[in-house]
Amino acid sequence: MAERKTRSKRSNQNKQFTRTLKFAQMLLKVTNEMASSKTLDEALEILVNITTTTIGAERGTILLNDSQTGELYSRVAQGQIRREIRILNSSGIAGWVFTKQEGTIIHEAYKDKRFNREVDERTGFKTAGILCAPLKSTTGEILGVSQILNKLEGRFTEVDLALLEAMTEQAAFAIQSNLMVERMEATRKQELEFLDVVSHVSSELQLGPLLQKIIKTITKMLDAERSTLFINDEKAKQLYTEVGEGLGKTQIRLPNHVGIAGTVFTTAKTINIPHAYADLRFNPAFDRKTGFFTRSMLCIPVANKAGKVIGVTQVLNKRGGPFTNEDEKRLTAFTSQISIAIENAKLFDDIQNIKNYNESVLESMSNGVITINEDGEIVTCNASGYRITKVSTPDDILQKKANEFFTGQNAWIIEKLEAVEKGGEVELAFDVGLEFGGEKRSVNASFHPLVSSKGQKLGFLVMIEDISSEKRMKSTMARYMDADLVDKVMGETNLGGQTGVATVLFSDIRSFTTLTEELGAKGTVSLLNEYFTIMVDCIQNESGMLDKFIGDAIMAIFGMPIANADHPDCGMRAAIEMMRQLVDYNKRRVDEGKRVIDHSIGLNSDTVLSGNIGSPKRMNYTVIGDGVNLSARLESACKQYGAHILISDLTFKSLKATYRTREIDRVIVKGKTTPVNVHEVLDYHDDESFPNVIEVLGNFNNGMVYYKQAKWDQAIKMFKEGLKLNPDDTCSKVYVKRCELLKRNPPKGQWDGVWVMKSK
Repeated sequence: MAERKTRSKRSNQNKQFTRTLKFAQMLLKVTNEMASSKTLDEALEILVNITTTTIGAERGTILLNDSQTGELYSRVAQGQIRREIRILNSSGIAGWVFTKQEGTIIHEAYKDKRFNREVDERTGFKTAGILCAPLKSTTGEILGVSQILNKLEGRFTEVDLALLEAMTEQAAFAIQSNLMVERMEATRKQELEFLDVVSHVSSELQLGPLLQKIIKTITKMLDAERSTLFINDEKAKQLYTEVGEGLGKTQIRLPNHVGIAGTVFTTAKTINIPHAYADLRFNPAFDRKTGFFTRSMLCIPVANKAGKVIGVTQVLNKRGGPFTNEDEKRLTAFTSQISIAIENAKLFDDIQNIKNYNESVLESMSNGVITINEDGEIVTCNASGYRITKVSTPDDILQKKANEFFTGQNAWIIEKLEAVEKGGEVELAFDVGLEFGGEKRSVNASFHPLVSSKGQKLGFLVMIEDISSEKRMKSTMARYMDADLVDKVMGETNLGGQTGVATVLFSDIRSFTTLTEELGAKGTVSLLNEYFTIMVDCIQNESGMLDKFIGDAIMAIFGMPIANADHPDCGMRAAIEMMRQLVDYNKRRVDEGKRVIDHSIGLNSDTVLSGNIGSPKRMNYTVIGDGVNLSARLESACKQYGAHILISDLTFKSLKATYRTREIDRVIVKGKTTPVNVHEVLDYHDDESFPNVIEVLGNFNNGMVYYKQAKWDQAIKMFKEGLKLNPDDTCSKVYVKRCELLKRNPPKGQWDGVWVMKSK
C-alpha cells in the first residue's frame, strides 16, 4: 500500500516536472523567436502565431495602445500594404481589459454586453469564445492587449489565461524594443520630412505664394480640412489674411484683439478647441458667410526670433478627431521655423512696394532723375530724364559711361560729379545750360552722393529741373491761382484785357494792427504765412484765382480768366470753408496758448475787366471795376453788423444752391448813390456758435418787415425776441438801436428802408 502511494507521488511529480519543462520550453521558444524579429509587425505576427497555436484557437490579435489618440490599434496585412484598425482604448472587451489591466475569459461573446458585434458583421466571422490578457512591459507599463478567439477544442480555461499572460509577458520586452525602434524611426522620418518642408517653404520670398505654401503644408501636416495664417497689421491694429483655404479672393480683416485669433494674438497662448460651437469665444459668423462648418480648431501664436508675436495660425477640423498635444507641438515647431521666412517675405513685400512707389513717383516727376553707380555708369533714368536728354530709347543712355554721355556743352555735369566725389557733399547748379539734340535748355541741377548705411559709396544721383521761360512763368503763376488756370493766363502776354462777369472775394483780418504790435515783425510774418496757406487752399479748391495779397487782406476772383457759370457758388463755398478752417485754426492756436484771430469776407458778382495791367516791362494779371470795389466795401461792413460773410444781392440772386442766409440791409455804400441789398451768410455756424438759428432768423425777418414799414415798436419787439434766443446776435442789436434812433428822429419824406453808410 505504501509502495503504491510512493509510485503515485513520483508519477505526479514527473507529470508536474514535464509540464514545467514544457512551459519553460514554450517560454524559451517565445523568447528566441521574438528575439529574431526585426520589425514590430514581424514581432506581433510571431506572438500571435505562438499564442494561437499553443492555446489551440482559431484566431489571435495583438492590439497596441496609442497614448496620443487614446486608441487601441492592430495591423492587418492587405496584399503588400498594412493598414491599421483602431478602436477607443475604453470600448469593447479589449478596452475593458486594457482599462482594468486584468485578463478575462468569455465563453459566449454574444451574451456579453461589452462585445462589439460590428466587427463580426463586417468580416463574416463568428466569434464564440474570447480569451483576452493585458500586454505589460517588465516595468508594469501596459502596452496593449492580446486577444485569442474561438478555442478549437472545448472552452478557454484559467490555465489558458495564465499561459497567455505568461507568453505576452515574455514577449513584451521584444515588442517594446521594436515599438521604440519604430517610433524612433518614425520620429526621424518625420523630422527629415519636417526639415525638407521648412527648407522648401522658406525658399519663397514673395509673401502671397509663401503664405499659400504654408497653409497647404499645415493642412497636410496635421491632416486637417482647412488652415489660415493671419498676419498682424501694426498700423491698423488688425489681423489680416489674403490667403486662406475656402476664402477665394476674399481678404479677411479683424481687430487683433477680437475672437479666438485675437485672444491668441494678445495672450501669446495656444487655444485648442475640440468642439467649436460649444466655446463662447467662437464666432459662427464666418461659417454662415462661407457655408463651412467648423468642428475643431487649433490656434497658435506665430512669434519671430525676438519673441514678438507677428501673427496667428488657425487650423480647422482635424480628420478623425480633435487636435492632440502632438499636433500642437508640431505646429508650434513649424511656425517657429517659418516665422523668419514670413518676416523676410513681409520685408521683401514692403521693399517691393516702396520700390514700386518710388518708381511711380520718379516717373510722375517733371524733373529728370538720373543715377550713376560707383563705376561711373548710368544705371537709371526716369521719363523726364529721357525727355530732357532727348534720348529715343533707354539703351541710348543706360549702361553708358557718364563721362562719355555728358560731353561738350554738358561736360560741367562731370565736373560737378567729381566735386561731389571729392567733397562728399551735395553740389548745386542754378540756371545753367544743357544741350541735347541741338536743343538748348536752362536748368537747375543738384548732385547727391549715394552712400549705404555702412558708409560705403554707391554712386551719385543727379536731379535736373527744366526752368525754361514757360515753366518758370507757370511756376510763378501757380502760386497765385489754380494750376488749371495757368495755361489760359500764359497765353495772354500783351497789355489789355476783356470784360466778363465774375465773383470777387475780399477778406481781411480784424484788429490786425493790434496783433502786429503784440507779435512783432517775425511773429507777424509767421502768422500770415500760416493763415494765407490755409485760406489760399480754400480758394484754389473752388477753382478760384488768387489775385493778390494786400497786407493781411486777400483778393480772389472766381469765373476769370476761364469762364465758369458756377462762379457765385464757387465763391460762396470758398468763403464758407474759409470760416470753417479759421475755426479749426483758432482751436489749434488756443491749444498752443496763442491769441485767436478773426476775419471778414465780402462777395460780389458783377461785370469786371480782367487782363494784363501795367507796362510792357512789368505787368500783373488782375481784375478791376465797380464790382471789385463793392466786394471790398461789403468786407469792411461786416464788423458793423457783427457778420463774417456779407454778399451782394447780385451774388445772392445768382446762386444755384441753397444756403442759410438773411437779408440784413439795403444800403448805399461809401462813394455810391445806388442802394444795394446786402445778405449775411450763416452756413458755417453750428448750434454752439449760433444757438436757435431758425427761430432767431424768423424773428429777425419779421422785424425787417416792420422796419421797412417804419413800424419801429413792432420791429424792436421782434428783434428783442430774437435776442432772447441768441443774446450775441449783433445784427439784431444793431437794428434795435437803429429803430430807437429812427423813432426819436423819424426820416424825412417817404421811408424806403435805405441806409447810407458814412464810412468804407
